[in-house]
Amino acid sequence: MKGSRVTALLAGLAAAFTLTACGVPPSDVIQAGEPASGMFSPSPKPSVPVVVSLYFLDDGDLTAYPRKIGDPADLGTVVARLFGGPTTSETVTATTELPRLTDTPDVTAGSGNGVSIKLPNHVAPLSHPAMLQLACTVAHVSGSYAALPADAHRDGAPAAPPVHAQRSPAHTSVHVLGDGWTMTQSADSCPDPPQP
Repeated sequence: MKGSRVTALLAGLAAAFTLTACGVPPSDVIQAGEPASGMFSPSPKPSVPVVVSLYFLDDGDLTAYPRKIGDPADLGTVVARLFGGPTTSETVTATTELPRLTDTPDVTAGSGNGVSIKLPNHVAPLSHPAMLQLACTVAHVSGSYAALPADAHRDGAPAAPPVHAQRSPAHTSVHVLGDGWTMTQSADSCPDPPQP
């Protein structure tokens, strides 16, 4: 029994000498704040631009013009881009009947396939072509045409062209509310966007 105590004492001394020999100084408890809690939430992934069709007029005909949009589910951004008019390169062929707005329109997706757009005050009633531009753009962006990412190349594979999965936009309608006026336009006569 006396031998086992001596052995334990020698083992303890050996461990103490080993720790001291490693250069690990003794320390008190270090305070480091609250313990970790909750679920891990990774930072949001940056959105991949998606090619969608904005409808402008080409010699009076509704024509789809492809645009890269960061979040096509945000109809407000898409509608604001449409009201912003054609880009410099698009103006070679594209025109618009939509007015330039000083404030952003308020866009609300209703139940079913209806979308309401509240325009800023003092905007005159829209023309029939302008209503068709809105209805066709909203119909194709809000789910009638599901676009794939514009830069769909990964792992060194070549970029594939954007693809649109066709569904019928015929039941989509846009309800525009102005200053003392309202208009509704269905998307039943919208042309299909070009297929890649």
